Amino acid sequence: MYYDQDGIVIYHGDCREILPHVRGDAVVTDPPYSSGGMYRSDRAAPTNAKYQISHETRRTYAAFAGDNRDQRPFEKWVDSWSALALRCVGDGGGIGVFIDWRNVACIVDAIQMGGWVYRGLTPWHKGADLRPNKGWFRRNVEFIVWGSAGPLVTGPTAEGECWDGMFVARVNDGDKQHQTGKPVALMRQMLTVRPEWDTYIDPFMGSGTTLVAAKLEGRKAIGIEIEERYCEIAAKRLAQGVLPFGKAGAV
Repeated sequence: MYYDQDGIVIYHGDCREILPHVRGDAVVTDPPYSSGGMYRSDRAAPTNAKYQISHETRRTYAAFAGDNRDQRPFEKWVDSWSALALRCVGDGGGIGVFIDWRNVACIVDAIQMGGWVYRGLTPWHKGADLRPNKGWFRRNVEFIVWGSAGPLVTGPTAEGECWDGMFVARVNDGDKQHQTGKPVALMRQMLTVRPEWDTYIDPFMGSGTTLVAAKLEGRKAIGIEIEERYCEIAAKRLAQGVLPFGKAGAV
């Protein structure tokens, strides 16, 4: 155990070794996409170089591992840890996995192979002026693939809100401490979709944004990260404290 305070826990190691020993209500995670390049040589490039759009906007982030798999190994890998993650939650628990358009089908298939019931996609719109691609469409949308552990009550008898079919949260470079870090505002929304999900597990914690969001929302969280440098970053973020501003609402 790397960090344990105020209901937030960090483990340093491979999630496939740690998941059998933790329990929660839902899994929300942002694994390496393995899609940051058209060719094998592109995917094998260091992650702190291949995701840069231009040298003018270059910032220095520590590299992270596990982002160089072809689609078939990627799908088998997701199957392996998602099956373990299923055993961490009880009936009605959930999973939400970030991915981009290139490997979204792999995630949809792999979580079902892992035993989850597929519950659909929610797009995340990152900003109308981001990721230009002249002659085609902006690549400013990613996806969250949702699944549940067995039945999931929705509709008139369910608790909680009726959320919009898309998250809108702009990438904030000042907020990022990881090359592919997600906005805290986005994670706060995700952690309030189901009121009964109180303890969240993030097997690919990165810089700890899921944990920061959980602390802001008064929820518990377990983060797992194989890169010790990011465990240190996440622990520092949590130790600095978070401002108790208002609850995130539906988009």
